[in-house]
Amino acid sequence: MRALLFLLVSALVIAAPVAARPLTILVSIDGFRADYLSRGGAPNLSALATAGVTTTGMAPSFPSLTFPNHYTLVTGLRPDHHGVVDNVMQDAARPAQTFTMSARKIADDRFWWDGATPIWVSAERGGIRTATMFWPGSDVDIQGVRPRDWRAFSQGLRAPERTDQVLAWLDRPTQTRPAFITLYFDDVDTAGHIFGPDAPGTDAAVRRVDIEIGRLVEGLKARKLKANLVVVADHGMAAINPERVVFLEDYVADDAIRVLTYGSTAELFPEPGHEAQVQIGLIGDHPHMSCWPKAAVPARFHFGTHPRIPPVVCLAETGWQIETHAQVARRAVRAGGAHGFDPYDPQMAALFVAQGPAFKRGVILPSFDNVDIYPLIARLIGVKPLANDGSLEPLKRGLERQN
Repeated sequence: MRALLFLLVSALVIAAPVAARPLTILVSIDGFRADYLSRGGAPNLSALATAGVTTTGMAPSFPSLTFPNHYTLVTGLRPDHHGVVDNVMQDAARPAQTFTMSARKIADDRFWWDGATPIWVSAERGGIRTATMFWPGSDVDIQGVRPRDWRAFSQGLRAPERTDQVLAWLDRPTQTRPAFITLYFDDVDTAGHIFGPDAPGTDAAVRRVDIEIGRLVEGLKARKLKANLVVVADHGMAAINPERVVFLEDYVADDAIRVLTYGSTAELFPEPGHEAQVQIGLIGDHPHMSCWPKAAVPARFHFGTHPRIPPVVCLAETGWQIETHAQVARRAVRAGGAHGFDPYDPQMAALFVAQGPAFKRGVILPSFDNVDIYPLIARLIGVKPLANDGSLEPLKRGLERQN
């Protein structure tokens, strides 16, 4: 009997700090460029920034694309280290497969994700209940673990329905209510691609998502729940048009290369026997484009060692696109928006707003890298962070002293 009592008391002591912690909600607004916040179309986000912490701009990791950066945000590792190196990938161990956002059967295989441990996996292993209302990778059994509650991604599920699901989780009793939740909106990114970053259609998408942020905040108040809200984006957006295109065939014959990715970046393989031709014609700086062997990608991009990265990496000047004539014939470059450019270009800067009991009021931080979000979330939910590329140091000025 004494042994049983001891176990019960010990369990309560261990559980108490977790139960006492405020809820943590990590929200991603895909493609929300940092300066969208100053346009006046997001009053709820602006109110959170005033009452909490924001930054002049959070730098994404290279390449500044959706899947790599969402995985960086929840692992603290650069794409070069966590292995989700692009939205389109190949791996020598799976030569017949190409990972893409649309190839769900392939992309939902943990093989592509098991190189890192997202925060919800660590939380679940530590007995902290998690729920994900979308997040790249969250519907995959990474290392054999899923969030306790999760939804398979469907772009057709509208923003209000996503908020409704989070609020429904919050209506649960304390014992089954998640302590850590993610919420993902893609409206702003979609509008930015179609209309461009400065178009009324993109501003309208910002307003729509901001309404959902307001609904979430009001929902927390109505339920009298204390919560730390961390609202981020994966990257910014830059305007593109058909007049700003670099063609790879201007520098190397099309039969000398196999191109895996096109657009803001191009990643490619020299065809066997054409390595010298590619080295002479393509490697180096060109008008509106630079190309490097993967081992020589500039150090500031922290990219070029992972086996999934092809031998040659090219980066377009912001606002330009790298294509081949054959690719443009299949999919024309249209006016609109794109990302994937230099992550330290202000047009790629991503949103960061945080508010709640853990944060001071009215703090504007200097720019920091998005790898620093992971140690922040780990601190908020009470998980010991695994080895990562980030640091809590750039964010400490915005944090209340930990009790």
